[in-house]
Amino acid sequence: MQHSLAPITERRACADRVRRRPRVLARCCALAWLGACLLALSSVHAREIDVQEAIAQAQQQTQGKVLSAQTLRLGKRKIYRIKILTPDGQVRIVQIAAEQ
Repeated sequence: MQHSLAPITERRACADRVRRRPRVLARCCALAWLGACLLALSSVHAREIDVQEAIAQAQQQTQGKVLSAQTLRLGKRKIYRIKILTPDGQVRIVQIAAEQ
């Protein structure tokens, strides 16, 4: 009798694996789709401006005169540090991220 139960148990185990495959495949497809969407969204927002665009933004924010501009790297990020003389005579530092 023991010999006849073993094939039934193996068949059940095999059937369970077959039933789980579509769920596993669906999860893998969903994760791949989510990853592709996140990659697409990150590339849409990742436009890098140059120093001239950063200067224009800083001038627009402060209505001042640019005294100097530097490009800084903080890890993988690039930041423009712009020194501005405001209309009321104060020196102000504006930092603008290159990636926008």
